[in-house]
Amino acid sequence: MSQTAPIIAPSILSADFGIMRETVQALEQAGADWVHFDVMDGHFVPNLTFGAPMVSALRPYCSLPFDVHLMIERPEQLIPAFAEAGANLITVHAEACVHLHRVIQQIKERGCGAGVALNPHTPLVMVEALLADIDLLLIMTVNPGFGGQEFIEGMLPKVAQASTLLKASRSSALLSVDGGVSPENARRLVEAGAQVLVAGSSVFGAPSVAQGIDALRRSALTPTYTA
Repeated sequence: MSQTAPIIAPSILSADFGIMRETVQALEQAGADWVHFDVMDGHFVPNLTFGAPMVSALRPYCSLPFDVHLMIERPEQLIPAFAEAGANLITVHAEACVHLHRVIQQIKERGCGAGVALNPHTPLVMVEALLADIDLLLIMTVNPGFGGQEFIEGMLPKVAQASTLLKASRSSALLSVDGGVSPENARRLVEAGAQVLVAGSSVFGAPSVAQGIDALRRSALTPTYTA
């Protein structure tokens, strides 16, 4: 059976912050599908990255969809700023939202796709009632906060369970995975049901971003065989 090619969304958290304009241009030229922005506030996660001004500054130089992942407390306060900056998709963490449904609707009212992310320890039941309302479900396959972490193997069954849940609910939401994604595990993730692969180190640690994206895509589409 043929497999649909996954969406490749390089995370610019792993890029050189001094040449971000050149980076997003290179990603587009290299065939990336989306650009992923890992936004961290130093509170919800222990790292601090960038905000809406970064998204706004890069928007004129890249026509790819901007996939903004808010790893922040009280995301509802900053959703308007990221929408105005040019985000196409805004993902919030279920763990950070007291009124998650309201936040999802706020994102949609701003004209953006709405995503919900779940940390490794967070069960799928936390978002089950909202699958019809979201455009993307993001399964974290590392503990959020830093790039370059090792993929948590125990998350593979959770990805498969999420895929089954989305199909059973007839949700049109895409299933995304973020954390330690590489050519070594891309195929297994796609076979488990992942449709969007967020990858930082494996793309930006390659000799070129084009080679990193190509390796990820080729791996994702190469069938695995078991005896």
